[in-house]
Amino acid sequence: MVFKSINPYNGEEVGAYKALNQEALVEKLDNSQKAFESWREVSLQERCHLIKKAGQVLRDNLEDYAKMITLEMGKPISESQSEINKCAWVCDYYADNSSTFLANQPIVTDADKSFVRHDPIGSVLAIMPWNFPFWQVFRFAAPTLTAGNTGLLKHAPNVFGCAQKIEEVFIKAGYPSNVFQNLIVHHDQTEKIIAHDAVKAITLTGSERAGAAVAEISGRYIKKTVLELGGNNAFIVWEDADIDNSVQIALTARMLNCGQSCIAAKRFILVESIYDEFVQKFRNAVLNLKSGNPLDKNTTIGPLARLDLANQLNEQVKKSIAQGAKLLLGGHQKGCFHEPTILGDVVPGMDAFDQETFGPLAAMIRAKDIEHAFALSEDSNYGLGVTVCTQNTDKAIKYAYRVSDGAYFINELVKSDPRLPFGGNKKSGYGRELAKDGIMEFVNRKTVYIKY
Repeated sequence: MVFKSINPYNGEEVGAYKALNQEALVEKLDNSQKAFESWREVSLQERCHLIKKAGQVLRDNLEDYAKMITLEMGKPISESQSEINKCAWVCDYYADNSSTFLANQPIVTDADKSFVRHDPIGSVLAIMPWNFPFWQVFRFAAPTLTAGNTGLLKHAPNVFGCAQKIEEVFIKAGYPSNVFQNLIVHHDQTEKIIAHDAVKAITLTGSERAGAAVAEISGRYIKKTVLELGGNNAFIVWEDADIDNSVQIALTARMLNCGQSCIAAKRFILVESIYDEFVQKFRNAVLNLKSGNPLDKNTTIGPLARLDLANQLNEQVKKSIAQGAKLLLGGHQKGCFHEPTILGDVVPGMDAFDQETFGPLAAMIRAKDIEHAFALSEDSNYGLGVTVCTQNTDKAIKYAYRVSDGAYFINELVKSDPRLPFGGNKKSGYGRELAKDGIMEFVNRKTVYIKY
């Protein structure tokens, strides 16, 4: 089987990648296990040094790697460059902090000495999506490899060029052979990989359906999973909010990466008194976005990553309008490009409210008051993050307990940060990435008890 990567902007082939045959796949899995036996013996100091070097490789090759992102999935080039820089940041973060995170944890007990140590577990399989093709991988790889595990990457087929570049980063940084390996395989090989003795855990970022399937397979083999799945984030604006500032935050929260983000703001829940003002100013801001060739640094809205994604979004728009939503802007699709679209008077029961919309579609929702706004926010199967815009931050902090999502941001868009744990609740998944929590997901927290 040959996988072809197609530029969504012009339909041209970016690259072709031959799938591994069964013998080659098994060899890579065996090699990952062998590499682990020696990699775990490498000092933590050296592992931190190597992940620091990986960050430098990313910076040194920023233009090359960013261009591959843009060619394969259509992200505006300026955003692709920012993604590479963020990957370098997460490498630096774990280089600087892993020794503290992984230090022995003394605990006073009846023993003469007792503590918890943090040992690597083996090979970790990462099943990663196309929307942030470098970042999603590095936020897994930086802590996981630095903890002493080996990594196996099963990337989305439309970004196999990015996957090869990522493997190249670790080779250029001086990592030993097979510590990080890219697997060019079809998804029907997933169970075979998970079942292999080398694989001790799986992390997946992707759709709810993919997460459920991988969790089911992993459960049969008693292997740990971390899942970061879909989102339907609420962006709540109170009546006392700075509307101009809120609109600018909202614009980025919805339109970054052409709206193709699990943590993008998707449901804009506006207290009635400011609904009209917010919607009008948001509409004006969207009209100022520049669409075009994503390789042009002035482009702010590119195509969606694949035609099927644009088709799906357009179907959600049409169905929501048929269900009673008002089309306030956009709504048209041409190939992979979908116009930035605003729907007004969206309510529960409409596709634009109930479903995750992966693209430049903003659903405007009226709330009677703050209590109603939070009730609407919670009316979702997903639970990644919520934004609240208000000038009364003390009051907003008190409402944090009302939100079941994994993140609660006040006057800022929901975003990932290497210093903060990241993950969701409900059907958005489980487990945490980044910060200390992220490195702890794939270590053996081993109790040591000593009597002299």
